[in-house]
Amino acid sequence: MNFQDFQQYIPQILEAPLPAFASHIKMAPKERIESLKAFSYTDKNPRKAAVLMLLYPKQEQTHLVLIERNSYEGVHSAQIAFPGGKFENEDVEYETTALRESEEEIGVSREQVEVIRPFSPLYIPPSNFLVHPYLGIAVEPLQFTLDSKEVASVIELPLSDFLSDVLLHETKLTTSYATNIAIPAFKINDHIVWGATAMMLSELKEVLCFVLKKS
Repeated sequence: MNFQDFQQYIPQILEAPLPAFASHIKMAPKERIESLKAFSYTDKNPRKAAVLMLLYPKQEQTHLVLIERNSYEGVHSAQIAFPGGKFENEDVEYETTALRESEEEIGVSREQVEVIRPFSPLYIPPSNFLVHPYLGIAVEPLQFTLDSKEVASVIELPLSDFLSDVLLHETKLTTSYATNIAIPAFKINDHIVWGATAMMLSELKEVLCFVLKKS
C-alpha cells in the first residue's frame, strides 16, 4: 500500500475498536485457549515492558519493521519481535519506553516517530512481562542502526503482504509449556513468528483490515 494513501486512514485507526483478547487467541495454540480465557495475571506482579509497531515508507510503500533478537540464554532468544523492552524508572510512561528502546535497538530517534495510539496490553507467562504495544509512524524513509548486542537483523515487511493471509502458517514447536504442539504463526522471510509477537500482530492486522474495509 502506498504510504501517502495509508496516512489518510490514520483518523479512522485512532477511533477503531480494539479486539484485544479476541484477536490474540487467534494466534494461540488450541490447547491453551481455554486456559488463557480463565487466566488472570493480576496476582503475578508482572514486570512491565513496551514495544513499538512502527510503520514507515520504503520506496513509497508502507512497511512494518520487526527485529530478530540475538541468541542468548533466555526465553526470547533469537525470536522475531517488535523493537522495545523493559520499562525503566526514568521512563515517564510506557510510550516513552517504546520510543527509547526503539532508538537504542534500531537507531530510530523518537523525533522521527509519531505515536498514533496504544494497543491492548498482553501478558507473557514465560517471562512474566505485561507488554504495552504502541502503533507509530515515521513519515520519512528510515536508515536502521542496530544495537549488535540486542539485534541480529531487521525485517522490513510490506504492509500489503502483512494484511493478506499468505503469511499465516501452522507449525509444530516445543515450548516452555508443551512438546511438539501445533502453533499458529506468521511465516515471514523464512522466519516463524509465533507467541506474543504473533498475538500482537494479529490485533494490528485485525484493526487495519477493519479500517480499510470500512473505508
